[in-house]
Amino acid sequence: MINILHIRNIGIIDDISIDFNKGLNVLTGETGAGKTLIIDSLNVISGGRFSKDMIRKGQEYSFVEAQISVENNSDNIIVSREINSSGKNTCKIDGRLVTVTQLKEFMKNNIDIHGQNDNQNLLNNSKQIQYLDDFSGKELSELKLNYKIKYEDYINLKNELNANYGDEKEKQRKLDLLKYQYNEIEQAKLKIGEETKLEQQIKLINNSEQIYINLNEANEKIEQNAIDAVNSAVRNIEKIKQYDISYKNIADILKSIYYDLQEIKIDIQNSYHEVYFDEEKKLEINERLDTIYSLKRKYGNTIEEILKYKDEVKQEISKIEGLEEYINNLKDQKQILENEMLEICNKLNNIRKQNAKILEEKINKELQDLEMKNARFYINIEFNTNKEFNKNGLNDIEFLIRTNLGEDKKSLAKIASGGETSRIMLAIKTSLANVDNTPTLIFDEIDTGISGVAADMVGEKLKLIAKNHQILIVTHLANIAAKGDYNYFIYKEVKNEKTQTKVSLLKEDETLEEIARIASGKITKVSLEHAKELRNIKIA
Repeated sequence: MINILHIRNIGIIDDISIDFNKGLNVLTGETGAGKTLIIDSLNVISGGRFSKDMIRKGQEYSFVEAQISVENNSDNIIVSREINSSGKNTCKIDGRLVTVTQLKEFMKNNIDIHGQNDNQNLLNNSKQIQYLDDFSGKELSELKLNYKIKYEDYINLKNELNANYGDEKEKQRKLDLLKYQYNEIEQAKLKIGEETKLEQQIKLINNSEQIYINLNEANEKIEQNAIDAVNSAVRNIEKIKQYDISYKNIADILKSIYYDLQEIKIDIQNSYHEVYFDEEKKLEINERLDTIYSLKRKYGNTIEEILKYKDEVKQEISKIEGLEEYINNLKDQKQILENEMLEICNKLNNIRKQNAKILEEKINKELQDLEMKNARFYINIEFNTNKEFNKNGLNDIEFLIRTNLGEDKKSLAKIASGGETSRIMLAIKTSLANVDNTPTLIFDEIDTGISGVAADMVGEKLKLIAKNHQILIVTHLANIAAKGDYNYFIYKEVKNEKTQTKVSLLKEDETLEEIARIASGKITKVSLEHAKELRNIKIA
């Protein structure tokens, strides 16, 4: 539902904000005051086309913003669109930049505009089948849910069948590649952790000369200096240890150091005896590392990843080699699903046909009330078992209309008259009032070519739809204006030698005066009494 509409720099609109409400919101005013511009602005915020001629004279941009409330969402959503004179669009949903297409997709579930130049949801075939299905009730809804589950499985199976590596040559090419990859990894006989060990070995070999020199020098220094020095110190302390226990402790520690140095000397000697430069060993290790690095570039960042990839390749090889059996199994599953889906589609078709007749009659009754006596509405249903299954089954559904006797049935999209289209839409919307989930419906030019009882009936039907929807309607008829829950007066005001559109939410006495003005062109005692009658009139 639209709570607030803010418009800036569109036509003669300078800067206005309109607070809309639940129920029937009626917009009236003199010709040229800007009523159509408000509808145009709603079309702009819904992702519709925009002409640079719409930008207010002397300004560089137009801006439309709407605060809307969405079902099951406690927070209001701010939607905006700004278009500058160069044609650049800036669209936002709750502050997030979106494309015009994304804006249109979001808004089509919140606003449905019925005017001369607008494409309504009801003109969309996929939407038409949804309306019929919603009208058809619980039985069809449960069948569609069952069908949807099977259809999703069916699509997955089709995708799997399409991914069967193409023709025989393509399959063999794929198999040869996978076998090459598997053998390359298998022949390498990788071991987890070996890369680290090899890199350590190559580091020792590359630095063997420096390691040998330093180990040898360390050994000589320990042997020539440290061991003799500690041994002498031990003998000295041994001579005085009987005089104090602390000397004995020092002697024991020095002995321990002496023995440790002896062991360290042996370790160093063993180490430098083992240090040598082996060119063949170096080449062997580098070749092994090159093999590992090459496999990492191709198949994974670690040996663990490479081995995992090898297992995946092995599985895919098995799958391709057993592909014929695998595909036949998929085909069998697909055939079973197709048979089950066809059975459901037959039931869906029967229910749709039954309810289409009922809905047709309801809509035709509404058309009669709306002074379209010669009009006839049809729901054309085709059931084609040769076509591909889609999310709705095997039905093609189209809403058709014959507006005059002797004419052929036409698609709703081919109706030329805006007022005629709006009344047909109103008839359909009235019949679908309880199943149409679009929260806000906007009608323009709905009163073209009608008056009297028909106008009263249009008002009553709008009132009926407004019980479950927010309705915004521009009208020139007192009969329709009289049914408004909220009436807005659109007028022009000249300020600083510039014309501006203004909007005023009317109080009850002001509403009666506006109805009187529309009905007779001026406000008199008689026209006010007539306005009161129109406010209170009810159609049986």
